[in-house]
Amino acid sequence: MPRLAIGPEFPRELSALAQPVRRDAVVALRRFLLNVAGAPHPQRVRGCRDPRVATLRLAEGHRGVVVRQRDVYWLRTVLPDPEAWSYARRFRFGVNPVIGVVEEWDAEALERVEPALRRSARSSGLFDPICDGDLMGLGLDVHALPLFRLITTEADVAALEPLLPPTQHVPLAVLARGGTLAEAWRELDAWRASDGESGPIDPEDLHAALRRSPDRAVFVADKVELDRVLGAPAWCTFLDPPQHRLARAARFEQPVLVVGGAGTGKTVVALQRAAHLAAHGSGPVLLVTFSQALAEDLSAKLDLLIEDEVVRKRVEVGNTERLALRIVSDAEGRRPALVGPGARTLAQLTDEALRLLSLATGGLLDDVDPGRKPYRHIVVDEAQDVSPSQWRLLRAAVPRAHDDLFVVGDPHQRVTDTRVALGAVGIPAVQHTLRLSYRLSQELLSFAVRLRGGGPASGLVKGTTNMYGFHSTRNGHRPVVRAYETPESELAGLRSTVESWLADGVPADEIAVGARSPRLVRDARRALDGLDVRASTFQHLKGLEFERVALIGVAEGVVPEPPPEDPDARARALQRERSILFVACTRARAMLYISHSGRGSPFLSL
Repeated sequence: MPRLAIGPEFPRELSALAQPVRRDAVVALRRFLLNVAGAPHPQRVRGCRDPRVATLRLAEGHRGVVVRQRDVYWLRTVLPDPEAWSYARRFRFGVNPVIGVVEEWDAEALERVEPALRRSARSSGLFDPICDGDLMGLGLDVHALPLFRLITTEADVAALEPLLPPTQHVPLAVLARGGTLAEAWRELDAWRASDGESGPIDPEDLHAALRRSPDRAVFVADKVELDRVLGAPAWCTFLDPPQHRLARAARFEQPVLVVGGAGTGKTVVALQRAAHLAAHGSGPVLLVTFSQALAEDLSAKLDLLIEDEVVRKRVEVGNTERLALRIVSDAEGRRPALVGPGARTLAQLTDEALRLLSLATGGLLDDVDPGRKPYRHIVVDEAQDVSPSQWRLLRAAVPRAHDDLFVVGDPHQRVTDTRVALGAVGIPAVQHTLRLSYRLSQELLSFAVRLRGGGPASGLVKGTTNMYGFHSTRNGHRPVVRAYETPESELAGLRSTVESWLADGVPADEIAVGARSPRLVRDARRALDGLDVRASTFQHLKGLEFERVALIGVAEGVVPEPPPEDPDARARALQRERSILFVACTRARAMLYISHSGRGSPFLSL
């Protein structure tokens, strides 16, 4: 029976096809898995650069491109016939000889680039001081070494990035900027999907390489698995190696902290880790986030991610306020009043819950029987806005044991005045960093980083966290900033912009409008009357993402709000305002529109 591996591009490309074509393609793949009469059969490709590449006729006028080795078929894409044949001739595939992951090369484009590199080659190449053995020790392909020896500048390496597998480009980029062989090796090693792999790597074993490459392939054995992969969002199925290594690790001996910029997949890692602990851990799991609205969103995502109802029930989703409220309610036999005479603040409830929990489990700092704690595992999202007292409550709610706390966050996206290092609240976390943004285009990312100020941010770890190395994998539209004479004309411009997006075919639930104050949000809703798009304050866009985002009222005196006079308080307030605007800007996947009436915010003077 054939073994079929689905590549990440295939489900997206399949969903873009007309419904009859999509239906026929799925039926053809089901037949292929069953190896029955009428199933598509592989057809060789003349002039291909990799003899393992073949095509499968999946529907009238459409073919899938597969890389075949014995009974393993890696399904890369589905395209109209002429484009499928062209794609099949263009690429070649291999296995990284050092870390064993699958690699895809744009061989046709590299053949065109080589003469240009030869013409521009100087007397000495950039990598001349490094011997072939050392380069091959970094996993660089032996057949590509002559091409790499033609490189003379760091700009040449950057130009080759779209044409090379990342596992080839990453070590080259480190060496090109003056890094050491050890630094290049560390960057390459980060592309492993799991730690501690051992044993020889067979560069001809495509099946083993695909198993080591969860971002490039998911195996399906029957109709049920096929339909699940084709119907699920990509984040449910395909994780890049750093994400996979964190989410699916067999065991962490210490608390884990994952930091990363906007769109790097921190929340996806948190969801996947919660699901993994629910399936393979040793007790109930609590997934904590910033607000109850975000908790409801994460809960819905977990429903998609975890199909087994028994496993799903092991994960509770909420926020720290809800946890504190429940602990106090259980102890007092009734829900505490939050408004009116005798009401307690949320901070008071958190302190009381910590006191009660410490009494029940034998003390905050005691290493007690895990069964006496409310949870065995806690996963924390949006960690940068958790207060010190809330951290102490979370620390007390889970035993000090392996896989106790898994924390994700970004100090640069803080929307409160909270600044706490985890070590100061009894959580000696080991830090990991995600630097690749999948949500943002490079244009939008560069704009947002300049707006936020690319300097370091404090919190979560001792010292500061910086944005060094934060980058995107793709290009896109530049953000649009519009100035209007009056608030009325600005709101008219907002409506016109949103109407044009809807006319472009963007679904209403993929459009968000944000403003700094509730009053401006109400103005936006009136201007958008009859258009079913979301309008929220900047803070309430936190943790969400949309295809297109419009931010209004980004004007002087509004963003930032007038800061206090005290110099220290003023500096903190201005940085918080930058972070709030940064969070709102980075909700957009494809297009960002910013407007103001009168003088624009000083933050826009990039």
